Amino acid sequence: MGVSLSKAAQWTTFSPDASKLKSTPTNEALLKEILTFVEQIGSQHPQEADFTFEAPLQWRTTVVTSDLKSDYHIRDSTAWSHETDSREAPPLLTPFTVRVRSLGQLSMLIQAAEDKKLEEVQACLEGNRDFLVKILGPRIASQLLEDGAYADVESLKEDFWNGCRAPPWRQAQGEICYVVIESVDTGSLNVTCCTAGVFLNGVGGPGALFISNSRKEFILNSAAGVTLWLLLFHTYIMYIHSVTCRLRDCCSFRKTSSKATLAELSSETSSESEEEEERPEHQPESDFYLSSEFLQIKKLVKYLKKGDQKVTLLMLCCMLDLDLTQDSCNLAIRDEGGLQFLLNLLDTNEDKCKIGALKILIRMSRCVPIQRSMEDMLGVRSLVNNLDSEVTKVKALAAETIANVANFPRARRTVRQSGGIEKLIKLLDCFLKSQKKSDHLENMEAARCGALALWSCSRSTKNKKAICSAGGIPLLGCLLTSSLESMLIPVVGTLQECASEESSRITIQSKDIIKNLVKNLRSNCTDLQIQCSMALFKCAEDTETRDLVRKYKGLKPLVELLNNTNNKELLAAATGAIWKCSISIENVLIFQNDKVLESLAGLLTAQPEEVLINVAGALTEFLQVPANKAVIRKCDGIKPMIQLLLSTNQALLVNVTKAISACATDRENMKIIDELDGISLLWSLLQNPNPEVQASAAWAICPCIGNSKDAMRTVLSFQGFGRIPDLLMSTNNEVLASICAVIAKLAKYKNILATLTDLGIVSLLTKLTNTKDDRLRHHLSDAICHCCQFANNTAAFGEAGAVEPLVRYMKSEDILVRQSATMALFQLSWDPNNNLTMLSRGAVKVSCV
Repeated sequence: MGVSLSKAAQWTTFSPDASKLKSTPTNEALLKEILTFVEQIGSQHPQEADFTFEAPLQWRTTVVTSDLKSDYHIRDSTAWSHETDSREAPPLLTPFTVRVRSLGQLSMLIQAAEDKKLEEVQACLEGNRDFLVKILGPRIASQLLEDGAYADVESLKEDFWNGCRAPPWRQAQGEICYVVIESVDTGSLNVTCCTAGVFLNGVGGPGALFISNSRKEFILNSAAGVTLWLLLFHTYIMYIHSVTCRLRDCCSFRKTSSKATLAELSSETSSESEEEEERPEHQPESDFYLSSEFLQIKKLVKYLKKGDQKVTLLMLCCMLDLDLTQDSCNLAIRDEGGLQFLLNLLDTNEDKCKIGALKILIRMSRCVPIQRSMEDMLGVRSLVNNLDSEVTKVKALAAETIANVANFPRARRTVRQSGGIEKLIKLLDCFLKSQKKSDHLENMEAARCGALALWSCSRSTKNKKAICSAGGIPLLGCLLTSSLESMLIPVVGTLQECASEESSRITIQSKDIIKNLVKNLRSNCTDLQIQCSMALFKCAEDTETRDLVRKYKGLKPLVELLNNTNNKELLAAATGAIWKCSISIENVLIFQNDKVLESLAGLLTAQPEEVLINVAGALTEFLQVPANKAVIRKCDGIKPMIQLLLSTNQALLVNVTKAISACATDRENMKIIDELDGISLLWSLLQNPNPEVQASAAWAICPCIGNSKDAMRTVLSFQGFGRIPDLLMSTNNEVLASICAVIAKLAKYKNILATLTDLGIVSLLTKLTNTKDDRLRHHLSDAICHCCQFANNTAAFGEAGAVEPLVRYMKSEDILVRQSATMALFQLSWDPNNNLTMLSRGAVKVSCV
């Protein structure tokens, strides 16, 4: 009774002195159980009924003297029993208050309450929250009951969700675990490890080493000395370390953005070597452990563990009725040992038990902490092993569970290392080869679940390669002919994940998969349209794929998807596919007929960043056509692009600057950019720490300088001008090439060139001449050529050693490098010393060749 009240009774949240029992089904059941016990105590346990309490139970009662029988002395409104206890103290009834000293007396009083028995029991409990102390005395806290002690000892063997071994009610006091240490000179030592330190239980006496603590007293026998202290300290530190590791493993997950852009997806995939971000595990509220649902889970797990096959099946059916969508239920099942038992069932030969366990695991595995716990318990390996089962339903359920669990790198790695990729692909093959109609339906479900699992696994780079090398791409392509959307979505999802690998894209191009992807773009299923668009987005990196999309008339469906402005995910996928397809000028011409440029310009405002990135990328490709530069101006597309330069998204800044660079080649557009202070914003982007942003901003500045009315005033008024020397010390070749191109444009203005010379531009450019990058060589030579126009720069370049490397540039296979090097050498030749260097290094011979 005491255990039930302390752990299951539900009290109000007032102060302990004024708390009342809540009106809940659990409390009502407890009160009825206690009432039955008290009523039968006299007949079933007469000896125990006469046991005298250490202190009387006292509470406010509804019983009056008229309710009592002849066994009581009654005087006015006070009554006392004829019977006395061992202390010669009879039970006493005064107005509104009653005191009893034995269970027998309590039983008689409850009988007198008649139809108010439950209310009387409740009043007794509420008036005596510490009734065990009153019945057995204050030393009850230090006395152990056999059953309770056994249960507590067993609980110490369990690892809780946070890695502690102390029972939950002791963890609230800061206790972590209890350790028994066998020492050489003092025998067994019982130690409590808690957040305040390590404490030795029950040690005292003269000659002991005493360490005071605000919470407890820590006493060590002097014979143990420093060695024992170090042992205890080491034990504590090691356990704290193990708890920390458990918490990190249980609560970690991969660092991914909740809104990953399509532009990022093309180059970034989840890597198994990346660290997983820590996610705090949401434990059930404390009230859940007091709920009837938790008690039901506890009973189910208990019978599940101890029952035979029939009982196990029955308990599995009962567990399916639980609300497994709640994390609290799933975590309670795990903490009670139910998850481990379900995983153990997968290693048996009982197919019915396997099916029942897998149905539960499918629902539980949607909970993130359960996914990680299943991996920790080697459950993923058991799931992979069941893919070899002779029962198709078992294989299907195991594959679907893997699809849920493989949401983090460690589980995906386990699937691959256990041979799961090949087994999942085999499920696809079995479906394609199935002949019988009955088998066909079962195999189709297994193939669908297999595709779901492959989709989850394909988020890791190594798994993508494994799928491709195992022949999974052609089989997935064959499944694209299915009419079932539930089959097509995971199939296309797997293909679009694998499409980030070049080997997979080659296979996709050669197996007519593009044709089916284009076909499914016309589906009424939004999710399928999203996956098809994303697949084309990744595959259209290759010229062959862009040509195939045009061949199978896939451009028109993509344009139609732009009308779904409310579905941002679909809009992002469609704009991404249009962006990559527009890299081919032939596709741009077709898009022009459908006025796609105008539609894209309208999407430059009030859209999420993932849409804006793709729209800006597509506009960059459209603006390569000269006629479109006037179109973007007429549809007011330049202003929103300039405003996007204030964004903090790096990928968006890269694409927007490229689009503005394409616009700036038109003088009319350049006027608008100048009026909107676009050049100033571009210069400010040179201070961005991202090299890609720096490079794209520098490339955009080049046409702005060339087409600006007053370039010198524009340049000298911006702080970004002073960043040029710093950027010439960058380790990124693209940044260096773009800055050299900017210098070549600026050097046409003498005042600016004079300032650049004062900033030490000659020595900085000369240091770059030993590069082997042809793109950098081309723009570096061009910059040197234009810088020679000022004062003594020609001689300065020769003295710095720029001539000899430029002579070597003449041997480059890139014609642009040879042209710019020739022009640079021509300018350098105005200095006699430079001519001597050229002749000695064979410049004349090279030029003649």
